[in-house]
Amino acid sequence: MLVAFSITPSTSGEDGAVHDAVAAAVAVIRASGLPNQTDSMFTTIEGSWDECMSVIKQACDAVGEFAPRVSLVLKADIRPGFSGELTGKVERLEAALEARGR
Repeated sequence: MLVAFSITPSTSGEDGAVHDAVAAAVAVIRASGLPNQTDSMFTTIEGSWDECMSVIKQACDAVGEFAPRVSLVLKADIRPGFSGELTGKVERLEAALEARGR
Protein backbone atom coordinates (compact mmCIF):
# COMPACT_ATOMS: atom_id res chain seq x y z
CA MET A 1 0.00 0.00 0.00
CA LEU A 2 1.18 3.50 -0.86
CA VAL A 3 -0.28 6.50 0.92
CA ALA A 4 0.45 10.06 -0.15
CA PHE A 5 -0.63 12.60 2.43
CA SER A 6 -0.32 16.17 3.62
CA ILE A 7 -0.77 17.29 7.21
CA THR A 8 -1.16 20.99 8.01
CA PRO A 9 -1.76 22.82 11.28
CA SER A 10 -4.68 25.25 11.34
CA THR A 11 -2.39 28.04 12.48
CA SER A 12 1.12 28.98 11.44
CA GLY A 13 4.03 31.16 12.43
CA GLU A 14 3.86 34.94 12.08
CA ASP A 15 5.15 34.68 8.51
CA GLY A 16 2.59 32.00 7.56
CA ALA A 17 5.18 29.24 7.67
CA VAL A 18 4.27 25.72 8.78
CA HIS A 19 7.71 24.15 8.41
CA ASP A 20 8.26 23.50 12.13
CA ALA A 21 5.01 21.55 12.41
CA VAL A 22 5.69 19.69 9.16
CA ALA A 23 9.22 18.88 10.36
CA ALA A 24 7.75 17.28 13.49
CA ALA A 25 5.52 15.09 11.30
CA VAL A 26 8.33 14.13 8.94
CA ALA A 27 10.54 13.19 11.90
CA VAL A 28 7.84 10.74 13.05
CA ILE A 29 7.52 9.32 9.54
CA ARG A 30 11.27 8.83 9.08
CA ALA A 31 11.59 7.23 12.52
CA SER A 32 8.88 4.71 11.59
CA GLY A 33 11.23 2.77 9.33
CA LEU A 34 8.64 2.65 6.53
CA PRO A 35 9.90 3.54 3.05
CA ASN A 36 9.03 7.21 2.52
CA GLN A 37 9.57 10.21 0.29
CA THR A 38 8.78 13.83 1.04
CA ASP A 39 8.41 16.57 -1.56
CA SER A 40 7.18 20.14 -1.35
CA MET A 41 3.50 19.14 -1.18
CA PHE A 42 3.13 15.55 0.08
CA THR A 43 4.83 12.70 1.87
CA THR A 44 4.36 9.17 0.54
CA ILE A 45 4.87 6.08 2.67
CA GLU A 46 4.68 2.37 1.88
CA GLY A 47 3.55 -0.40 4.18
CA SER A 48 0.56 -2.38 5.34
CA TRP A 49 -2.77 -0.68 5.99
CA ASP A 50 -2.23 -0.78 9.77
CA GLU A 51 1.39 0.40 9.56
CA CYS A 52 0.55 3.34 7.31
CA MET A 53 -2.47 4.49 9.28
CA SER A 54 -0.58 4.23 12.57
CA VAL A 55 2.25 6.40 11.25
CA ILE A 56 -0.19 8.92 9.77
CA LYS A 57 -2.00 9.18 13.12
CA GLN A 58 1.28 9.69 14.97
CA ALA A 59 2.32 12.36 12.45
CA CYS A 60 -1.05 14.12 12.90
CA ASP A 61 -0.54 14.02 16.65
CA ALA A 62 2.90 15.61 16.21
CA VAL A 63 1.44 18.44 14.12
CA GLY A 64 -1.33 18.79 16.71
CA GLU A 65 1.30 19.92 19.20
CA PHE A 66 1.56 23.12 17.13
CA ALA A 67 -2.13 23.89 16.67
CA PRO A 68 -5.51 22.92 18.11
CA ARG A 69 -6.74 21.88 14.66
CA VAL A 70 -5.06 19.76 11.97
CA SER A 71 -5.94 19.20 8.32
CA LEU A 72 -5.18 15.84 6.67
CA VAL A 73 -5.39 15.08 2.94
CA LEU A 74 -4.53 11.58 1.75
CA LYS A 75 -4.60 9.37 -1.31
CA ALA A 76 -3.97 5.63 -1.12
CA ASP A 77 -2.98 3.01 -3.69
CA ILE A 78 -4.15 -0.28 -2.17
CA ARG A 79 -2.62 -3.12 -4.18
CA PRO A 80 -2.29 -6.36 -2.20
CA GLY A 81 0.71 -8.53 -2.97
CA PHE A 82 2.95 -5.71 -4.20
CA SER A 83 5.86 -4.05 -2.42
CA GLY A 84 8.67 -1.76 -3.50
CA GLU A 85 6.15 0.35 -5.39
CA LEU A 86 7.40 3.63 -3.92
CA THR A 87 10.25 3.46 -6.40
CA GLY A 88 8.95 0.73 -8.73
CA LYS A 89 6.12 2.84 -10.16
CA VAL A 90 8.53 5.66 -10.99
CA GLU A 91 11.07 3.28 -12.51
CA ARG A 92 8.39 1.83 -14.81
CA LEU A 93 7.30 5.33 -15.81
CA GLU A 94 10.87 6.37 -16.61
CA ALA A 95 11.39 3.19 -18.66
CA ALA A 96 8.19 3.87 -20.62
CA LEU A 97 9.33 7.44 -21.31
CA GLU A 98 12.75 6.25 -22.39
CA ALA A 99 11.16 3.70 -24.72
CA ARG A 100 9.23 6.59 -26.30
CA GLY A 101 12.45 8.55 -26.76
CA ARG A 102 11.62 11.19 -24.16
